[in-house]
Amino acid sequence: MTSSRLLSTCVLVSVLVGCRGGGDVPTVPEKVVGHCVYTNRFSSMEECRDYVGEWSETAATEDCEDQGSTVVLGSACELEQRLGYCFLGGEDERWTRISFPGVDAEQCGSMKRGCELFGGGVFDPAPLCGGKVEDSGGGTGLPTFQQPVLTCREPKPGEPSGRSPGGQVCTWEMISGATEPGRSFMDYASCDRVRTQRPYYPVPPAEDATREDARLKDPTYVAELNWVRSQIESTACICCHSTRAPRGPSNWYVESPGNFVNSFYPRGLAMGAGWINTVGFGAYRPEHNNGFSRASPERPNDPIFVTTDAARIARFFEAELAQRGYTREDFAGQTYGAGPLDEQRFYRPTACERGEGVGADGTLTWKGGKARYVYVLEQEATSPTVPPNLDLPEGTLWRLDVPAAGSPVESGTVRYGVVPTGMSQRFPESGPPAALTSGKSYYLYVLADIIVPITRCTFTAP
Repeated sequence: MTSSRLLSTCVLVSVLVGCRGGGDVPTVPEKVVGHCVYTNRFSSMEECRDYVGEWSETAATEDCEDQGSTVVLGSACELEQRLGYCFLGGEDERWTRISFPGVDAEQCGSMKRGCELFGGGVFDPAPLCGGKVEDSGGGTGLPTFQQPVLTCREPKPGEPSGRSPGGQVCTWEMISGATEPGRSFMDYASCDRVRTQRPYYPVPPAEDATREDARLKDPTYVAELNWVRSQIESTACICCHSTRAPRGPSNWYVESPGNFVNSFYPRGLAMGAGWINTVGFGAYRPEHNNGFSRASPERPNDPIFVTTDAARIARFFEAELAQRGYTREDFAGQTYGAGPLDEQRFYRPTACERGEGVGADGTLTWKGGKARYVYVLEQEATSPTVPPNLDLPEGTLWRLDVPAAGSPVESGTVRYGVVPTGMSQRFPESGPPAALTSGKSYYLYVLADIIVPITRCTFTAP
């Protein structure tokens, strides 16, 4: 019986006899035969499993097919947003290592139970779930989020003067940032900073991406294709969608042989057409971003791409979808495209428990570990997510940040209205926050890092 069938059997019979695992995390071989990305048929969640040790390629292929997917031989899962691993098997030095994706610490308990109680495996928690901290980013298991900075540089030799004072070229180092049109983002900003702002990992392009494309003989089409590529190269998208990314491109990439648009999956095209709402990714206003912007609360139907002409780039991707035989109705069920960013943006908190909240002496108490960001908001405020426009929602009363190089803070070390050493007050810009009203409910939102909440609940001011 393969480990996948063992897991399925345990889930089905657990109500009768139980199927318990647990114990020490095993030491497994370094050899990885391949990996499999699939949707768990019981939880309906996407997972990734590594075939570790003495798996044969045939057995790994069959196991992945059992999951309704296709194995990728010769590489391991590249999942950076992870709650933990579940180790199954071990017979004959053959292990299945399942990665549980996610950034919500509230799911840690259910992941552990699913692995050990139902799966009969051993759960190895990521730092977010209380496991060993392997980085300096506050125990999230992810690189510390680098806040955006505005970088100004002299134009490259042979390029015209910039639009900023002194002829400089100024660029926001942010995933939604852009340099001036016609210039390369990589020449004027740091992609290393950008790649901390969204988990980066290599992903293969769409199948048959390098196929011959007769449209490349059409001068009108090629001119529009080159404009789209130029727009992308001027934006931070290029940091992950290029062969110059440290571990290779994430899915589509501008250097893909032939027509680079053929490296897109249909969902990416639909986001480019504005058929899927991508407001949750965050955006600058064009006047602050060299004329570039993308979907925002003010313009929710704009595409995901940071561009100087939203209508033009949307038409290009709509035409590409039509050429592949897709219509808007094919994506009708995909209302929002930002995944966990949207989930956090629409999250509605429940009442605080276990003593969480703000005490009579102003001390803030939270659960889940050390924090880099601490918010107190009005009860009905939208949950904060990402800069530049979604991380300081209306209704924010107080926000504290720990700088990227600083050490996260523990619960009980912060008092409302008092900025501790090593933290900075982001809001209000100056002076103390508004006093809390006794008997009124407020929203406590605490993050281990951007997009990694550890406490989200409402409390009543004492």
